[in-house]
Amino acid sequence: MLSKLGVIGLSFALKNLSVLPRSQTTRFIFSSHILFNDRSNGEFVEGIVCKASDIPENGMQVVNLDSEENKILVVKQNGQICAMGTKCSHYGAPLVNGALGNGRVRCPWHGACFNIKTGDIEDFPGLDSVPTYQVEVTPSGDVKVKARKSDLTAQKRLKQMAKRDPNNNNTFVIVGSGAAGLVCAETLRQEGFSGKVVLVTAEKYLPYDRVKLSKFLDSTADKIQLRPAAFYKEHGIETMTECPATGLDTEAKKLKLSNGDHLSYSSIFIATGSIPRRPDLPGVNLTNIFTLRSLDDAHSINNALSTDSEVVVYGSSFIGMEAAAYCNGKVKKVTVVGRSAVPFAESLGQDLGGRIGKLFTDKGVVLKMNTTIKCFKGDGEVSSIELSDGSTMAANVVILGLGSTFATDFLKESTVKLTPKGTVPVNKFLETNCPGVYAGGDIAEAPVFSLGDKQQQIGHWGLAHYHGRIAALNMMSHSTPLKSVPFFWTMLFGTSFRYAGYGAGYTDIVSGGDLEALKYVCYYCKDDKVIAVATVGTDPIAAQFAELLNCGGSLSKMRVSKEPLDWYKR
Repeated sequence: MLSKLGVIGLSFALKNLSVLPRSQTTRFIFSSHILFNDRSNGEFVEGIVCKASDIPENGMQVVNLDSEENKILVVKQNGQICAMGTKCSHYGAPLVNGALGNGRVRCPWHGACFNIKTGDIEDFPGLDSVPTYQVEVTPSGDVKVKARKSDLTAQKRLKQMAKRDPNNNNTFVIVGSGAAGLVCAETLRQEGFSGKVVLVTAEKYLPYDRVKLSKFLDSTADKIQLRPAAFYKEHGIETMTECPATGLDTEAKKLKLSNGDHLSYSSIFIATGSIPRRPDLPGVNLTNIFTLRSLDDAHSINNALSTDSEVVVYGSSFIGMEAAAYCNGKVKKVTVVGRSAVPFAESLGQDLGGRIGKLFTDKGVVLKMNTTIKCFKGDGEVSSIELSDGSTMAANVVILGLGSTFATDFLKESTVKLTPKGTVPVNKFLETNCPGVYAGGDIAEAPVFSLGDKQQQIGHWGLAHYHGRIAALNMMSHSTPLKSVPFFWTMLFGTSFRYAGYGAGYTDIVSGGDLEALKYVCYYCKDDKVIAVATVGTDPIAAQFAELLNCGGSLSKMRVSKEPLDWYKR
């Protein structure tokens, strides 16, 4: 059965330049093993884990090396067998349930990708790579694997980092401490840059997992920091917190800072992110009306909540809905006010958006849709809101989720080109119109591979990581073009929703599965081509579609109409 699936899957892959399908059955095989010590590298385990013939071409299997605790992922592609860690380094998803592409496996949960030969992380989110293990296929067809015990335990690894060389006078400056900024700094060291790396940020805190803020407003810096403070010191990455940039002189190659200093650079990467939008409405400056971007914002909102709070979330954005889900059950009442008929109507469509709305109302959240807020009322502190239809409702905490502007005002007097909305156009190497000046993350109007390299501004956490890596490589003159496929996710009341591709301008939706049971998929089509997919409870469809796009393939409306849940298995 496994071999048959492998052959069928490879046939579809070759015909469609598609993702290579995974084995549909995970086999757990005990090995004979030998424990020994290598004085230079520590304790190893070695053993025969399976027969080469047990693994179909383009198949993945989890096997036990020496015990139930020490599992490895074995992959066969192009007749070669590789062995690697079983879990994604981001949140620990089982990679065997993901999508096997050309030389890499994509995580089923959030889309991170790992090279099957090296274990290196190639797409994101996450910072660490996964371990790989030595493989030998004996003349009798036994697959023998040798693994360091520490790698088996850790299931993740940090790529080797270059040391700072005081004789290297080059300075690479990174502006912004989000995912793009941190990954850029790490990639510079991982790729051998030994010069000065300076990470400048307006934030009070070192880089942290920003996407957790709206899901967990009670997050603390120590729990969500991406790297400990000692990491930056160990690897020679200088950090300057609470120091926003105020100007940029591209001729003199100097960054002006709020403290009056001018920081010279050889090359610079700008990833300053976005700024939450505040509507120009009466009463918007009353206290207890919040936006959510930073850790301090999350703390302010959480500190304002009590069991007597009547919370209004203005805007049915992902951040707004995640915050509403967090507040529910902790306060007296939660109401979401949104302009569309159902949450996410424009991006996800009426059916899936409506089901998400029902998920919220079933939990007791009130949805006031097809309406807007006219004004905020209160004496110093907000106490109520007036809606566009003239009705009023109590509100002593308001969370605004109305989209964002871009943190690029400091570039307005520079020679860096900005769009009218404040984004920074970049080429496929993330370079701006000014040589040596790169931009990424939320502020970048960057080419998207899955759109034929059409430029788009996309504010996704995983994509920001990827921008940081590509920027670093090009700052070091390692000419590396973007090959981006958007991948987004959210979790609402414990239910995960995933989205892959870019669906703006879709003309039709093909769906399948059980919407009520939240085991459902939507394909967003433009003419006869699927341009994006949204899933809930149907992994690994989103990962499979993302990897299909990365391979340069396409998926037809006709095919998903016939096989909405199974197209990738053939």
